[in-house]
Amino acid sequence: MFGIMKLRTFLKYATKRERAELATVCNDSVAYLYQLAGKHRHASPQMATRIEQVSQRVADRSGGRLEPVPRESLVRYPEIFVGLQGWE
Repeated sequence: MFGIMKLRTFLKYATKRERAELATVCNDSVAYLYQLAGKHRHASPQMATRIEQVSQRVADRSGGRLEPVPRESLVRYPEIFVGLQGWE
């Protein structure tokens, strides 16, 4: 199992290019990712799942510097994911 990383930490350690790649999930808005990271907004379950998937791909290429962001940390009610299988 992979480690997990909060979105705020992920954005802090990601390069500008990696942040831009993750931002493709939310219409190329890195600012929106920072709003999610600061808990000023909450992601929809679909967006949270996409962020988890893309952060996994970015983390895999980072050489251990980054870890995936779990979708449960991005939504208002994380219990909606209880019992659901991963995206693998």
